[in-house]
Amino acid sequence: MAEVAKIERRYTAAPVHTIKRAEGDDDEKLSVIEGIAAKVGVRTSIGGWFDEIIKPGAFDEVLKDPDLDCRCLFNHDANMVLARKNKRTDTLELFLTPEGHLGYRYTTPNRSYAIDLQDAIGSGDVDQSSFAFRIKEQKWTWAEEGSGEADLREIEKLAELGDVSPVTYPAYADTEVSKRSYEEALKEASPRASHLERSREARGEGQNNEEKREGENTLQRDLYDPIINAL
Repeated sequence: MAEVAKIERRYTAAPVHTIKRAEGDDDEKLSVIEGIAAKVGVRTSIGGWFDEIIKPGAFDEVLKDPDLDCRCLFNHDANMVLARKNKRTDTLELFLTPEGHLGYRYTTPNRSYAIDLQDAIGSGDVDQSSFAFRIKEQKWTWAEEGSGEADLREIEKLAELGDVSPVTYPAYADTEVSKRSYEEALKEASPRASHLERSREARGEGQNNEEKREGENTLQRDLYDPIINAL
């Protein structure tokens, strides 16, 4: 049985803001909150280990899933539920912008922490968002040695959308999960690196034994030392 992908989180600098007052006399102090949880097509460095792009269309399947159960939380805290989208409730609205970014919208519930958060969003003290997810399909592209480029992961499809969250600090609190995903991909790619070296030799690009050893040492330093040093 294939291993279930672990939950990861990503943050975006796109603003979360108050868009209007909720309707109804009893809700005069409650507002509708809207934010962008994730942007597609934007290349981002993940913990300094690799770059990542969420591909357009990555959210299409999961948003159409009849079993979707996504919460809106403050700072990913399960004790601070703001809204929810599933078969039984739709207090959370999830949508795609014309650019394909993942957006969310909810009416502030009559809960003290939610009202306090509304005030913080209205003042600009809280102005960024995040989302939690599991990956279903991804593609890795390995940078050429010495190019100065980072390896690239492209997220093509999500298996699960766990939650969306207004956040206080847009920091990668769970980069350990991302690092382990990278380590696993590197292990799978190591035979490819050996195959590439043999192909170069077959094309007359071989090196003497000393140069080969130095090249292998360089490859090991470039691929593995940053991960080992981060542990």
